[in-house]
Amino acid sequence: MQFEVWAPQADRVTLHCDGTTRALERAPERPGWWTGEADAEDGTRYGFALDDGPVLPDPRSRRQPDGPDGLSAVVDHRRHEWRTAWQGRALPGAVLYELHVGTYTPEGTLDAAAARLGHLRELGVTHVELMPLCPFPGRHGWGYEGVSLWAVHEPYGGPEALKRFVDRAHELGLGVVLDVVHNHLGPSGNYLPAFGPYFTETHQTPWGSAVNLDAPGSDEVRAYLLGSALAWLRDYLIDGLRLDAVHTLRDTRACHFLEELSTAVAALAAESGRPLFLVGESDLNDPRVITPRAEHGFGLDAQWNDDFHHALHAALTGESQGYYADFARAPLAALAKTLTGGYFHDGTYSGFRGRRHGRPLDRARVAGHRLLGYTQTHDQVGNRAQGDRLSAALSPGLLACAATLALTAPFTPMLFMGEEWAAGSPWQFFTDHTDPDLAEAVRRGRRREFAAHGWAEEDVPDPQDPATRERSCLDWSEPAREPHARVLAWYRRLIALRREQPDLTDPDLADTKVAYDETARWLAFRRGDVRVAVNLGSEPAAIPLGTGKAEVLAAWDTVAAPDTDGVLRVPGESCVVLTQA
Repeated sequence: MQFEVWAPQADRVTLHCDGTTRALERAPERPGWWTGEADAEDGTRYGFALDDGPVLPDPRSRRQPDGPDGLSAVVDHRRHEWRTAWQGRALPGAVLYELHVGTYTPEGTLDAAAARLGHLRELGVTHVELMPLCPFPGRHGWGYEGVSLWAVHEPYGGPEALKRFVDRAHELGLGVVLDVVHNHLGPSGNYLPAFGPYFTETHQTPWGSAVNLDAPGSDEVRAYLLGSALAWLRDYLIDGLRLDAVHTLRDTRACHFLEELSTAVAALAAESGRPLFLVGESDLNDPRVITPRAEHGFGLDAQWNDDFHHALHAALTGESQGYYADFARAPLAALAKTLTGGYFHDGTYSGFRGRRHGRPLDRARVAGHRLLGYTQTHDQVGNRAQGDRLSAALSPGLLACAATLALTAPFTPMLFMGEEWAAGSPWQFFTDHTDPDLAEAVRRGRRREFAAHGWAEEDVPDPQDPATRERSCLDWSEPAREPHARVLAWYRRLIALRREQPDLTDPDLADTKVAYDETARWLAFRRGDVRVAVNLGSEPAAIPLGTGKAEVLAAWDTVAAPDTDGVLRVPGESCVVLTQA
């Protein structure tokens, strides 16, 4: 078997493979690369020593059986026999479901999660979005401090378990999206700097030195990230990638890394005959992120739309701290602006940032499905001091209103696991760092952060306490009892309506028309022949829809069609979807 590694700063590179040692040779036509052959097969352990130093895992390791600090293992992807002849599932018309493997079930494994995928098929979602799977220290964590960007966290089940999960999802007609992190690597188990200039002091990020996308040596770093992304799509038949915090990818080159990545993914899609897509998490409110490359954009297929979330959250909860302040002044107006224009901050002043932010979307050119809309995400729940979900503060009726807005808006909807039944469990920040100094630093940092916002230290969960993760696991007995069962039935009905009513998947952003009353706390909008009305107030609301024959398609409470004067009467904290010709 041929082994190779990029180590441009080394004078000697030694391969340690299955108990044997041999020196690698410089690759004559590939500067900085070392190559050599050794007997190996699936499962063979190996590592590299640089200049007679310690044996380190392969930066392109496909498996880390003993965690980030252990030896790598060979993975022969040809050994897996796929059960499903999968043709792929594209993003337009999708409903995504964000899932964290470690808390979706008490077992916290890919196989246990696969056993629960039938629930998602019955729910009606189209794609499962897995939070990051790359190896990280310990057993449990969010996954955003992973290393070994080509490998699967071993406590989740490793590479073969991911293939079984994908196979089962495809068997049920579900696409699979994987959250990948290119903007930083975890502080523990990260050996990349020993091999080469994977990071640069030229730019700084919230995590320290930036990943090297534009400094000397960046060609190989970009190739490393591109290769990892394509490997998930090719070797595991993943259908799409969610790219973490793309606004922190510091790149001054003429061809931005995101453009290079989208070009490579498009080429793989053409080669494989499957639709593949990229979704970026972006704080830029910059249409270039989702503008096609032919129109001088980066070419991503979609992006998370936090503006919609923030407006909706402020309207539902009345919260006005931090970034919610910009939306809380007139939350229904903010919500109406996002429903019709995509971004709230489209060149307007942001008090939270102390400057203008964003630029307008061209609604005639940007399809609605290129923005993801959601009521909750791992970030928006887990980055609260106690990881409390909306269900901890809102009535079932308001939760139904939130679901209605997200699932009938002109965006691609995304749910966060458990919200479909108003899960009572929180989703808190948890870690399992094996380095005691790092564990203590994380613990203190978390408490300091929220103490600055008025929280008592003892009220902030200890990330290192196993009970924090255990509290965050879904309780699968809840969907069978009230009020969870009623909320779940409502989500199923709304998702079914998206399939039944073509207007709800119409990509035309400009077709959405909104009316609202900030004081009475109701909002209604039109998409084609579909009308959606939500009453966030506690008192009944009279909502003028205009005359025309109307038919109620779904209602949280009993609601009659509009009367002869075209007024729809909606109970407090309730919602309705109807058609009106």
